[in-house]
Amino acid sequence: MKNFELFLSGSGIPIFYVKIGLGFVFSFLITFFSIPTIVKISRRKNLMDEPGVRSSHLRKIPNLGGIAIFYAIGICASIFAYELFELYKFLFASLIILLYIGVMDDIVVMRAYKKLVAQIVVSSLVVIGSDIRIRSLFGIFGVYELGYLVSVVFSIVTFIVLINAFNLIDGIDGLGGGYSVICSAMFGISYYRLGEYNYPLVILSVVIIGTVLAFLYYNLSNYRTNKIFMGDTGSMLLGFLLAFTSICFIDIFIDKELPGVPRYHLQSAPVVAVAILILPIVDTLNVIFVRLYNKKSPFDADKNHIHHKLLKLNLTHRRSTFYIILYYLMIVGIAYFLRHMNINLLLLVVISLGFLGAYLPDLLYRLRNNKN
Repeated sequence: MKNFELFLSGSGIPIFYVKIGLGFVFSFLITFFSIPTIVKISRRKNLMDEPGVRSSHLRKIPNLGGIAIFYAIGICASIFAYELFELYKFLFASLIILLYIGVMDDIVVMRAYKKLVAQIVVSSLVVIGSDIRIRSLFGIFGVYELGYLVSVVFSIVTFIVLINAFNLIDGIDGLGGGYSVICSAMFGISYYRLGEYNYPLVILSVVIIGTVLAFLYYNLSNYRTNKIFMGDTGSMLLGFLLAFTSICFIDIFIDKELPGVPRYHLQSAPVVAVAILILPIVDTLNVIFVRLYNKKSPFDADKNHIHHKLLKLNLTHRRSTFYIILYYLMIVGIAYFLRHMNINLLLLVVISLGFLGAYLPDLLYRLRNNKN
């Protein structure tokens, strides 16, 4: 690969843009052409998602789309962004473990504690082994630099929460995939603007976008024979990678005084990362609060998610996905324009807007019923 890079640099073609283009094209094509085979095998072997308590679909649908997502990311990221796997030695091993656990859960449904143990192992590998962790809160609640042990525990919990939170929002067609595309695009643009030291993370973001766009072609298909879900395999992989990219994003703005590493400053970096991932964070917190208020277990399945509330308004899956993403994109825009505000005040604004979005469908539902 390095010889190929030397050849391109000698020809005057910027290697970064070649990697971006090839990473996007190949990740899209690999997913696009592998999903029909997965759908065919899933139907033949009856490896389907059965409609359940919190399901939004009425028929059995193949749910192993996450295998294609892993396949494309595993190949393209390790070729076009191989520097990430050199720098973070345990990253690929973590993806393999998540693939195994996700496929097992999609096929036979694993017990929650087994999934949690696997997620703790995966998160620990990346946090401790690769040193991907939240080192500072930049003054949130008056907290700045975190001690090593506190940083490790807090980062592991953050990974686990985001992995499961992303899994929870993947309840209607296009939402999990569409939101991961938006998040990856925003992190990718941010990394690009922060300079070439972060180019491998830009390429990873582009690879994620390519593979998920191909998945969405089938996930949003009107033909039952083509339709597929990403399942726990896909949602855990994407949740993990978005947690990884968000923590890397925060870490960039900590002045580590390393030779050859540019220095950046953005006091509100953690809040900007929270704003980008606000949907899974707010949705998860909201359903937990509602379940506890109703004296139910936080782990009980129900239909209190934001997307379920929009479906109650008789919106289609596509319209619900569009409105949810549009609203939370607005929050990111507000966070960006107010990024130089006091960090605690900005966090309050972002969280408040996030919860407002969670309860707007309830308000609209009551207003419509009162009119009737």
